[in-house]
Amino acid sequence: MSNPEKSMQTYDHYISELFAVEDDILLATRAAMQEAGLRPINVSASGGQLLHLLALLSGARRILEIGTLGGYSAIWLARALPTDGKLISLEIDEHHAAVARHNIAQAGLATQVEVRVGPALATLTAMQQAGEAPFDLVFIDADKEGYVAYLPKALALVRDGGLILADNTLPDEVLDATADSGTKRYNAAVAAHPALVSTIVPVLRRQGLDGLTISVKRGLGA
Repeated sequence: MSNPEKSMQTYDHYISELFAVEDDILLATRAAMQEAGLRPINVSASGGQLLHLLALLSGARRILEIGTLGGYSAIWLARALPTDGKLISLEIDEHHAAVARHNIAQAGLATQVEVRVGPALATLTAMQQAGEAPFDLVFIDADKEGYVAYLPKALALVRDGGLILADNTLPDEVLDATADSGTKRYNAAVAAHPALVSTIVPVLRRQGLDGLTISVKRGLGA
């Protein structure tokens, strides 16, 4: 009998080798994260390529990321921006932010990517109150219990027709009717929201199957 987990890893390797080969910058980013003691919970290379592709498809010029870690996903996203594009990434941990800034600078993206440190909800509220220009894409990849609270902030900050992406949204507990989790509540919230058209795309990771919830914000006339 075949090992399902091994099979998924094999498929992920196949996809990555074809479409998401890491260059020296991405490899060095992961190495710097490991050396700095950051947990290896960043998106996979194939996941990074999916984010990059969605940013290109949406024509994103402004991207908001909630959860920076070591800057790996920020690099994938920022590489989809035009030269005058902007990515703002929010991180609660100053050590993580310092590692991310170093990696982003090594990638030649320091002028396009800004890392802001502080609790995400407080930073998002301040951005909203300050009249921050709308974003074309919001990527949520932070504390899972905070996902539902981040959703209304993301909706307020993303343009009509823009994308809201949420990572790690297909854990095992979504299939357990008695289980409760932040991602499970988030999936239910976007599914029921009248301003969003959403689905979950299963994605392959080193550890097995996961998911990316993709939502499009409807225009007022939609």
